[in-house]
Amino acid sequence: MTDRLLIPRLALLLGAAATGLAAPAAHAQATTERSAEHDFRVVTVAEGFVMPWSFAFLPGGDILVTQRGGQLRIVRKGKLLADTVPGLPAIRVGGQGGLLDIVTHPQFATNRLVYISYSKPNADGSQGTTAVIRARFENDRLHDVQEVFEAKMWSAGRGHYGSRLAFDKDNFLFVTLGDRQVPSTGDLEKHPAQDLSTHHGKVVRLHDDGRVPADNPFVATAGALPEIWSYGHRSVQGIAVHPETNDLWTDEHGPQGGDELNLTQAGKNYGWPVIGYGVNYRSGTAIHAGTHRDGMEQPRNVWVPSIGVSGLVIYTGDKFPRWQGNFFVGGMVGQRLVRLTMAGNSVKSVENLLDYRGRMRAIRQGPDGFLYIAFEDASGGPSALVRLEPVARR
Repeated sequence: MTDRLLIPRLALLLGAAATGLAAPAAHAQATTERSAEHDFRVVTVAEGFVMPWSFAFLPGGDILVTQRGGQLRIVRKGKLLADTVPGLPAIRVGGQGGLLDIVTHPQFATNRLVYISYSKPNADGSQGTTAVIRARFENDRLHDVQEVFEAKMWSAGRGHYGSRLAFDKDNFLFVTLGDRQVPSTGDLEKHPAQDLSTHHGKVVRLHDDGRVPADNPFVATAGALPEIWSYGHRSVQGIAVHPETNDLWTDEHGPQGGDELNLTQAGKNYGWPVIGYGVNYRSGTAIHAGTHRDGMEQPRNVWVPSIGVSGLVIYTGDKFPRWQGNFFVGGMVGQRLVRLTMAGNSVKSVENLLDYRGRMRAIRQGPDGFLYIAFEDASGGPSALVRLEPVARR
């Protein structure tokens, strides 16, 4: 079944549109979904998006949604506003590139700052890289737009930009960066993801204004870019800061097989492409030198075959009390929501939810304690932003 067929089918299952964050959504037609801990319904919040990539909640109930085609949209009282938000810089749209992640500053209520990642073009548009801007969002537009980061990984290619953003409890900003699809052939240890002089395949850590923190792990390393927090990544598509430990967690795409969940720590090497669990597309031939090597980190969970991980949430809300502390990962190719229970930093159990309901691009916990998911249609058709609401068991 194609994605173009899946999304309309999903819309029929979801029921009526929600009226906003504060009010319960109508769900007379929504079916009850079963899980090991909670039953729930999937309820439409808003629809009509084209290739949504991420979203952020604002005080008062509005939701900002990025569309990969280069549009920033506003959901207000359950409706997708027709006008796009003005003020964005030039964006290199194509392939996996475009307008990507969005997060609010931890003090957004007072400073109104939003952070947006995107694929930035060079002067003639022949190359692109990942960049991050911050801007003040007021009166439905962006003001005082400033670039806080530009990755040193320019390429004519249009894939593996990374681009997920997260703030930790100390107001440090983390940015994920992909390997830009540099071939994983030849001397694997010389791949750019293993090279500290480039941003390919890295996670970086910044102050909220883009300055480099003095305690970053490679600040004093000759030849290394001082922004780097961790390296040896392929294409990180989910990021979350643990609410209790302040640890950084990420999930990333493997090739054909080998999607990973990682505890992403300062100065650590996560192995791509030297070690891993995937194989070359179509041929199935080996990529890696092996699955383990001293000095390279092991993932905390591996998906073989790949599910196309995208989005990561560590749930803390009160709407699903038995899910507190669980990790949630979306799947695009795998078209599922994965719930992982944890024992410390180890995965204890895995449960698949919402199998084959559509491509899940982004997951967030809302300020109301519900889980929100942005679906995308791979063919560019309309898709929905939905939320999970608990259903009492009888």
